[in-house]
Amino acid sequence: MRTIILATAMLLATTLASEAACFGSDAFSTCSDSNGNSYTVQRFGNSTYVNGHNSRTGSSWSQNSNTFGNTTYHNGRAANGNSWNMTDQNFGGTRSLSGTDSQGNSFNYTCNQFGCN
Repeated sequence: MRTIILATAMLLATTLASEAACFGSDAFSTCSDSNGNSYTVQRFGNSTYVNGHNSRTGSSWSQNSNTFGNTTYHNGRAANGNSWNMTDQNFGGTRSLSGTDSQGNSFNYTCNQFGCN
């Protein structure tokens, strides 16, 4: 379950940016939050690119997401410098998440209205 939380946290990058103070347009935004972290969000069609910087630790991270039909491919670099990837497929009320976290661990979950396994 820890793996899905880490992957989900990365997916929430665009959500976090929307909760921060953002300036710019739908195509390019610069954001900052109350902790002094900064983010840039670029959107091109079905692709989103997020780059963040943690002012407390000096670390940075990135995430790229590309959607084709009912499938979104995510990949990025975590603050620890390691790469990660995830494929997110939606089939009606069922969601399939698979990939490799930034620690090199593979994961595969199927989620529906009853939870994930």
